[in-house]
Amino acid sequence: MALVRMTSPHAKGNNHTQTIMLWVLGATLPGVLAMTWFFGFGTLINICFASLVALAVESLILWIRKRPISFYLRDGSALVTAWLLALALPPYAPWWLTLVASAFAIVFGKQLYGGLGQNPFNPAMLGYAVVLISFPVEMTSWPAWRGIEALMPNVQATLGLFEGLSRIFLPATQAIDGWTLATPLDVVKTNASLTMTELQASKPVFGSFAGHGWEWVSLAYLAGGIALLYKRIYTWHAPVGMLGALAIMSLLFWNGSGSGSNGSPLFHLLSGASMLGAFFIVTDPVSGATSKQGRLIFGAGVGILVYCIRAWGGYPDAVAFAVLLMNLAAPTIDYYSTPRTYGHRKAKRGMGKTD
Repeated sequence: MALVRMTSPHAKGNNHTQTIMLWVLGATLPGVLAMTWFFGFGTLINICFASLVALAVESLILWIRKRPISFYLRDGSALVTAWLLALALPPYAPWWLTLVASAFAIVFGKQLYGGLGQNPFNPAMLGYAVVLISFPVEMTSWPAWRGIEALMPNVQATLGLFEGLSRIFLPATQAIDGWTLATPLDVVKTNASLTMTELQASKPVFGSFAGHGWEWVSLAYLAGGIALLYKRIYTWHAPVGMLGALAIMSLLFWNGSGSGSNGSPLFHLLSGASMLGAFFIVTDPVSGATSKQGRLIFGAGVGILVYCIRAWGGYPDAVAFAVLLMNLAAPTIDYYSTPRTYGHRKAKRGMGKTD
């Protein structure tokens, strides 16, 4: 009787790349809706435009590399890069800034190294860091939140779709001072003498814990991240490592009611891109660490760097720089956090590899 030779793996799962990417996109929807509600249609416009640019650039590079275009586009990785980049950019960033960031992310952050699975850096954060360094004014022009007119009648909250399209694609015709405000992280960064209580009382940008609108956007990303954890798209180690380290650092250096405060742990957790970074950036399986212990270390490193740059660096928010720096350290983290394999007494780690 002839026997059929079967090779491993024998178990099959449904966590294909496309399925995972679609889940990630779906998990961002609560944050997208919250940003649209509080800051207008700019986020949706950025997502659509960044997606078109990313797909077009990826198609061009695949054509140049003589790779099957439809096969690689269907995995959804280019869309995820575009979405995460668009969510990190200011909602009414000029179109050329989104174009530069998206194209750079795909070409230099992904395809230059061979495509998905071979990129050492997170493509979305690489594109974001490039435009942040190159165009700091445009990258700090965040709109006022919904309801600002009740506190500051001279400031306009941008919510209209057509007005948003005009401000993105015809930026030269729009005045900036009438509809932008400093973000909560910007205010705390430039604060030298006021306590957090005095800042919250004097600056209308602050809400109950962080900033008006920002708190709910962060909680929306948290809800999406919990959904991904529930679906086991990734493990808890990297998000908990990042948020835990950020909370501990802000608690250690929080001077309470003292002047020049850097903010409470809750402020740092609910401000800026903390939640977006914890659940959608540091969980990147390609550019991050691979083992469970390594992911915990990787996330903790990102959290520590985020606080250090926010408190003592030159940028108010630092998720992109922190992630890129830890991307450089990911191979070393993997080298020293390899788990013990079956049949060996000890893990083969670092210079002291033993059986």
